[in-house]
Amino acid sequence: MKRKRIMVIGPRGCGKTTLVNRINGYTGPLKKTQDTIYGRDTIDVPSAYIENTWMYKHMIALSQDAWCMLLMLDQSRTDEVYSHGFARAFQCPVVGVISKSDLAPENRAVCERQMETIGVERPYFSICVPEGKGIDELKRYLLELREREGLR
Repeated sequence: MKRKRIMVIGPRGCGKTTLVNRINGYTGPLKKTQDTIYGRDTIDVPSAYIENTWMYKHMIALSQDAWCMLLMLDQSRTDEVYSHGFARAFQCPVVGVISKSDLAPENRAVCERQMETIGVERPYFSICVPEGKGIDELKRYLLELREREGLR
């Protein structure tokens, strides 16, 4: 049986690859992601898949290899990049992550409203990867979710 991973999606520059590296325990140099990258525990999906609605079908297909999805928003930018109800297209649980929580705190409520419109249920996790803020809380939640889903 194929091992399921955490699928990570988000707009360009939101910190997907940085978060993926943290989850996978990778400490080497950051590499720009232009292709889908299967890591030890993750699937890092390029932002081009979000930016082009005709590529949504590819994300839905990729989600078959995922036990859950992290859907990311960048708190420093409030542009809407996901379609209304986007998260409901996936069979696996979708977890909302708001990155760059140290920047533009006034945008937090906007990001939460966007998560609701996208169809992501609470809780939403605020993270700042360079500072390590929120990462442990997110990892704990993912471990609990994995156990609830009956996965090892």
